[in-house]
Amino acid sequence: MASLSEWKVPPAVQPKPEDYAYDLDRALASVVGLRSIVPPDAFTADTLGIERAGNGVLIRDGLVLTIGYLVTEAETVWLHYGDGRVAQGHALGFDQETGFGLVQALSKLELPSLPLGKSAAAQIGERVVLAGTGGRQRAVAARITAKQEFAGYWEYVLDEAIFTYPAHPNWGGTALISSAGELIGIGSLQLERAREGRNENLNMVVPIDLLPPILDDILKFGRANRPVRPWLGLYATEIEDKVVVVGIAAKGPAARAEIKTGDVVLEAAGEKVTTLAGFYRKVWSLGESGVDVPLLLYRDGNSFEARVKSSDRAKFLKAPSLH
Repeated sequence: MASLSEWKVPPAVQPKPEDYAYDLDRALASVVGLRSIVPPDAFTADTLGIERAGNGVLIRDGLVLTIGYLVTEAETVWLHYGDGRVAQGHALGFDQETGFGLVQALSKLELPSLPLGKSAAAQIGERVVLAGTGGRQRAVAARITAKQEFAGYWEYVLDEAIFTYPAHPNWGGTALISSAGELIGIGSLQLERAREGRNENLNMVVPIDLLPPILDDILKFGRANRPVRPWLGLYATEIEDKVVVVGIAAKGPAARAEIKTGDVVLEAAGEKVTTLAGFYRKVWSLGESGVDVPLLLYRDGNSFEARVKSSDRAKFLKAPSLH
């Protein structure tokens, strides 16, 4: 992603105030830039980097909602106003299941907060705005193109993610603003799809309805107070109806079980798996973190069984610390 100051949305896709029934500029003013620094020895340093930049949105009294990978293991967080001013923040916590992260500003943010809407009520085709910090020049006038299941290679599934087009160029932590001027999601990824003979980019957005049930827990405990899903520590993708391992987390459960990149997952707990979502859901159905996960794998022309002692992913991560 580009730095907080080096990018700008093309004028043709910037939102225009007259196209919306709410105060567009006030809504956009609730979005801040976010920078974080992660220790070089952090578990996620190699995959996500030690310097991360994106966006967040003020939802109440100094509380900024963002996407979790921006603040995972962060020891230092800065919040950037659109006019260049900077305030220090503290990473309160994040939720692995939804992908949300929360930051508390350590000084008063002189900005309006953005009210939460209902992502379940959002309609395909609805006119929305995907906003980064910096007002209209860093916001995209978009439409919701789909609401459907999404599975990520990092052992992650959303039952109904929101997809928007055209794509925002600095998508991480962007605010998805509904036609009513309310926050209905947080930008997570940019994806590519083929449409009418050409490729185009979309944004995947985490729906806001997943936040209220866990918000108080993250504020109190730094994570949601729910049973912890078993984590295998492998990265996988779907190739021709097969689940293929494309990476292994160092010192994670899959590494200890000697699973290797290129292995094909044929079965989990005796059940055939052909999709990422199906694979992850089968693993999660076996119980909480720590449960043994029996797998049938294929490698170099041979099928073999492996038993992975799952873990709690959070135990591998540095907890937020206040300086």
